[in-house]
Amino acid sequence: MSTPASASSTEKAPMALHNKILIGMLIGVVLGLLVGPNAALLPQTGVELRGAVLRSAPDADAIPIALGQSARRARVLETSASTDADAPEWLRVRWTVSAQDLLRLRNAGVEEAARAKPGTALEGWVLEEPAKVTRYAPIGQTLVDATEWIGRLFIALIKMVVVPLIFFSLVVGVASLGDFRKLGRIGGRTVLFFTGTTMVALVIGVGLTNLVRPGNLVAPDDRAMMLAAYEDSAGGKVASAAEAPGLVDQLIGMVPSNPFAALAQGEMLQVITFALLLGIALTLIETARAQMVVDLFDRLNDAMVMLVHIAMALAPYGVAALLFKVVGTTGLSVLVALSAYGLVVVVGLLLHLFITYGSVIRFGIRLPFTAFLDALKEALLVAFSTSSSSATLPITKSCCEENLNVSPQTTSFVLPIGATVNMDGTALYQGVAAIFIAQIYG
Repeated sequence: MSTPASASSTEKAPMALHNKILIGMLIGVVLGLLVGPNAALLPQTGVELRGAVLRSAPDADAIPIALGQSARRARVLETSASTDADAPEWLRVRWTVSAQDLLRLRNAGVEEAARAKPGTALEGWVLEEPAKVTRYAPIGQTLVDATEWIGRLFIALIKMVVVPLIFFSLVVGVASLGDFRKLGRIGGRTVLFFTGTTMVALVIGVGLTNLVRPGNLVAPDDRAMMLAAYEDSAGGKVASAAEAPGLVDQLIGMVPSNPFAALAQGEMLQVITFALLLGIALTLIETARAQMVVDLFDRLNDAMVMLVHIAMALAPYGVAALLFKVVGTTGLSVLVALSAYGLVVVVGLLLHLFITYGSVIRFGIRLPFTAFLDALKEALLVAFSTSSSSATLPITKSCCEENLNVSPQTTSFVLPIGATVNMDGTALYQGVAAIFIAQIYG
């Protein structure tokens, strides 16, 4: 008989979280290609309609069907080639009118909606224009609709924890400094370093994107489809950009008039400002009285970290569901362009890591770069697998204190700010993304 010790030695160690997430990513991509709405192996008998006019006959002059305004998805019954060889085909489609559709049409003043009944199946003809009509496989769309909620739930759980985690950790970090003068010295160097590296990251991202030009790889049909799909939201973004406040107004806006509203609405800059000021206030009052609040916030911070670990248990399934939808509903040329876009981001991040940070570590703190990476390998792997600075924050703090001998007072102040402000990767990625999108739409 085997002893308990020998039995335990034969047990397999649980798979690491980052490996589970990588497997989830792979499963999502494979399923999206094989059984997604755009999968070539499935019959493309469904169409998604975006502002297309449904008519009573395959003719541009035919009478538009009033209830056709309710159609979002329909099933293709037959096709009819246009008289012009270069023109798109006409599709005869069938769709079902729901109670919600009828209510919207009645509010819009469509008389036919008052006489129609929910669940009625209607038929009509629509011109297969790429910007307004997109084919899909109904089976694949059903699978996406059935699994999308898993990815949305995962994102919601992560977002739920981010604001309280940052708030509690920042208050504890600032209050733990003790001497208010330390905050000025550490804060000044921290902000200067964060600003400099972020600017370098942005320059690298913008430069690489202009050299490679990944947005030019999108096919004209896919470009027209995306233009139609995002036209309304793009207009809203442009209007918001035109009304953007000036620098002084932005600085004043960092101070919340209602801290609880800032926490509830997730206004990160306002949350950070309030947390810093509250931490400073705790350093200025009697130590015994302040310590009770610091201890409470420290325990609440531990609870938020535990919530992150609970949410990350869903990560492999959430990542698989999100990628299944993205890959399954995106055109092939878009995937090619996104692959090139992703490659540009990865190359830019590697350049920033080895050149910018490598130089600082080698010549600034005079530590071998490989030794530095080895000391932070756990944090790097978790960051790579979760793409979340907040989820990685507890691991980073542990690595810095235990492997690099950084004081807890320094990590408690610098790391929470870095997790929210020092977004070098985000700056590089957003620089690439902005020019990538501009290249797609010309």
